[in-house]
Amino acid sequence: DAVLAESVLKLLYEQGYRRLRIQVGRGSEPTLPTSAALDIDWYRFKDTLKDDMQDASLIVSHAGAGSIMEGLRCDASLLVVVNDALMDNHQTELADELDRRGHLVAVTPNSLLEGLCRVRDCKASLIPFPESDPQLFPRFLNTAFTFTS
Repeated sequence: DAVLAESVLKLLYEQGYRRLRIQVGRGSEPTLPTSAALDIDWYRFKDTLKDDMQDASLIVSHAGAGSIMEGLRCDASLLVVVNDALMDNHQTELADELDRRGHLVAVTPNSLLEGLCRVRDCKASLIPFPESDPQLFPRFLNTAFTFTS
């Protein structure tokens, strides 16, 4: 709901965005504003979000670890919205740490407008997340242990 607030849509338009695509999952059907300057569409699920994320210049995501990691693999700026209503919120720890390291901007729903301004202001200084090395753990095991047949 926060992303469809009039103030958020206005700021997105002022920042040069013209299209907003929303994946709502099992959430309730969004009520789209009739007078928004942005072209807004939504869907529940797709087999993959990869194409949408690769096409985006800004990704606004919830703070699930899988969504964050998928967003970090894209060239788009990543704004992560942490659900601050959760108990023992592990999402906050991950999002805040990646924000501290400069890979993304983490906010709560109440600070979404501020987050959009932060993304705009630090877009050029966001640090790309390093590519994973699938051989790192096997190399560690090989150096830490001697295996014989």
